[in-house]
Amino acid sequence: MQQHEPDPLSAAQLAAMRRSLTSGRGALTRRSLLRASGIGALTVGGLYGLSGCGIPPAKREGGNAAPSDDHSEQEKELNFSNWTEYMDVSDDEKTHPTLEEFKKRTGITVDYTEDINDNVEFFGKIRPQFAAGQDTGRDLIVVTDWLAARIIRLGWAQKLDPSHLPHAYANLIPQFRNPDWDPGRAYSYPWTGIDTVIAYNTKATDGKKVDSVTQMLDDPSLKGRVGFLTEMRDTVGMTLLDMGKDPATFTTADYDAAVGRLQKGVDKKQIRRFTGNDYTSDLDKGDLAACLAWAGDVIQLQAGNPDIQYAIPAAGYLTSSDNLLVPAKARHKTNAEKLIDFYYEPAIAAQLAAFISYVCPVDGVQEELAKIDPKLAENPLIVPDKAMARKAHAFRSLTSEEETSYEEKFAKLIGS
Repeated sequence: MQQHEPDPLSAAQLAAMRRSLTSGRGALTRRSLLRASGIGALTVGGLYGLSGCGIPPAKREGGNAAPSDDHSEQEKELNFSNWTEYMDVSDDEKTHPTLEEFKKRTGITVDYTEDINDNVEFFGKIRPQFAAGQDTGRDLIVVTDWLAARIIRLGWAQKLDPSHLPHAYANLIPQFRNPDWDPGRAYSYPWTGIDTVIAYNTKATDGKKVDSVTQMLDDPSLKGRVGFLTEMRDTVGMTLLDMGKDPATFTTADYDAAVGRLQKGVDKKQIRRFTGNDYTSDLDKGDLAACLAWAGDVIQLQAGNPDIQYAIPAAGYLTSSDNLLVPAKARHKTNAEKLIDFYYEPAIAAQLAAFISYVCPVDGVQEELAKIDPKLAENPLIVPDKAMARKAHAFRSLTSEEETSYEEKFAKLIGS
């Protein structure tokens, strides 16, 4: 693959990444809020690693990744890298029951490592091997959609064999089947989904439901007590939906109109502030009456505060995903595919969902989850019902020029 020296990231893009890593989606906790302390914060040089240091631009100029020399038949093992707190554990916290079941059933031992603290840092670890055409030492990784898209475009992910994925192919729920960066899921399958919704504190709203961006921006009773997110895709995407625009197909004019609408909310002091996941404390106390929020946080907040409620706007909501990929040159591709398929069996998916409390992408999981925890099985933030699934929207992929321009405009809006 021919190597190129792309343009470095703009100041606005670097600032957006810092926000994401320290308090945004990059810090979004997999079942806990520990990573909000900034574990994943990187130096500017580290952030430049996404586009500098001789990495090819984000398009596949060299074709698909060449098939690896698969040793799965001879070596009953695989190396799996994941985020912390993103796998079920036993009561004594010494084993992972679903991985133990996989080994018992297949004879394949999984070397499971929680070595992903954030997308940028992890990409920095594996980039040199990718660029050199070497094995990363990992057969399966979990990365958020924007990074999954980049790895696929660079030709650094292996195309999956559908014959090894009968459960995954059959049971993947429709809302995750066709991202624009991997149509038909040829290279990836979701590990979990991440939804952006409206959350509100009924004590702070005097019992009033808050269920639209229009209400957040225009209701005088909420003035100065509304929060939006510092993640551009979530805040602008939810605003676009409220304006009747599709985040999957919007134009630059649509984007500018959405930012302009939010700017009015800032100017008239309707919006209190733009936040990362530190909105959780303000919402819990009632300093924020309503805000955009991530579903995983809402579930955790509701466990301790019955005043916390959420709403799915009639216009829809934003969804993204963390995704399973088999890296180029992985030594045990077939074994990795077997593990992906294993987690798309509803009974296994239910065990995982009951522990991590994120959106489960597996159709048929509800009945199995009800055997474990009936309340979780009825929670549409974990098991989307058909009505909720129909309202899910993804923010389209951006060109490098669009991302630079859009982040600069958004940085000006939020004052960073």
